[in-house]
Order: sequence, then C-alpha cells, then structure tokens
Amino acid sequence: MLSWNNDDELFELCRKELFSAVLGDVMDIMGYTHQFLPPKIQPLRDDMVIAGRAMPVLEADGDGGGGPGRANDMLNQPFGLMLRALDDLQKNEVYVCTGSSPDYALWGELMSTCAMNRGAVGAVVDGYSRDTRGILQQNFPTFSHGRYAQDQRPRGKVIDFRCTLKMGAVKVAPGDIIFGDLDGVCVIPKAIEKDVIEAAWEKAHGEKQVFEAIKGGMGAQASWDKFGIM
Repeated sequence: MLSWNNDDELFELCRKELFSAVLGDVMDIMGYTHQFLPPKIQPLRDDMVIAGRAMPVLEADGDGGGGPGRANDMLNQPFGLMLRALDDLQKNEVYVCTGSSPDYALWGELMSTCAMNRGAVGAVVDGYSRDTRGILQQNFPTFSHGRYAQDQRPRGKVIDFRCTLKMGAVKVAPGDIIFGDLDGVCVIPKAIEKDVIEAAWEKAHGEKQVFEAIKGGMGAQASWDKFGIM
C-alpha cells in the first residue's frame, strides 16, 4: 500500500514515480478540470522537476522604483515585499508568482540562492527569469515564460505573499502541491492531495502494463477495453 510519513517522503515519491500528465488525468476524472498553469510556463532545462508546496506571491507593476512619497510605505521599499517573501520561504516550498505584466524578469540567480538556503525546492513565475547560467549551475528548478534579463526593481513590486491567487484559470492557495515537469505545471489542492497522489500512482503503474501490451501488439481498443487507460 502506498504511504508516506512526511513531506520529504511525499515529494521524493512524486519526483521519482509521477509525472504531470498522470496527475492531470486523475484530477480530470475527479472533476478538477482546470489545474494546469498556462502552457507558456516551462522549465529552464528539460530535466527539471518541481514537487513542493505553494508559497504564492502577488506582484504588480510599479514604474518608478522605490519612494519616497507613496501612500503605502511598503511600496517605498525596493522590490516591495519581495525580500520579505524570500526570507519567509520554508523547506519544501515553491515560490509561485503572478500578477504583473510580462515585461521584466520575476526570478534570478540571487533569488535562487536565497530560496535554496531556506530549503525551498523551486520557483514558478508567470513571467520571465534571468541569470540563466547561474540558475542552471545551481540546478534550482525554475519554471518561467523563458529568459529575459530586464530587471524588476524599477518596474515591479511584490505586494502580498502567502495569499490565494489565480494564475491563468487556476486558483493557487498556500500549501497546495505544485508539480512541474517538461509537460507542464499542475496544482493539486491540499484538500484532495492524498486521493490524487494515490490514484496517480496506480494509474502510472497501470500505464506501464498498457505500454507493454501495446508494444506486444495489442490494439488500442482492446487495450482500452482491458485496462481502461490510454
């Protein structure tokens, strides 16, 4: 029987045994049909895999950089709340950021270093990342729209974190599971995570049987009739 005792074991299992397609398929069957983040969010390197808990971060455009003179003192600070958000990251968490225009980078090498020091396991940003060589050297799983060096400091501010937000059609709440690989990033609501992980593990192992059957010559309809998996 599939089991785990803590998040370390859970996310190790996810990285080794599961993939985004099977997790998405299972959530579709359960009626959760909008759990994939926008497809433009891709890993910086094809073999990168993220499995961890969401630490959602809300960014907004803020031309002009820091204050003085802004009504909200937080907006007088460089990057707004970004530095506080980085320092608040916990073990096995994923920095998940959205809300701004796609005109500048939302993630970089120094942010990756800060996150790794806190035990975080990845970053998923609805925008660009930069310092690509540095991130790749650190092997820090980073998913973004792609590579673009323009800095966020004079262009954007983090205005909230550990908040529920929407990225594309998907609601992301603190503590939801984020799983990402070459085929996309999906969000598993915390309330259903156990059922999803168990069903996905069963489906993934069933697909191996289907693969061997089809490889051995079984037709598509016959394999569906026997296994109910495709």
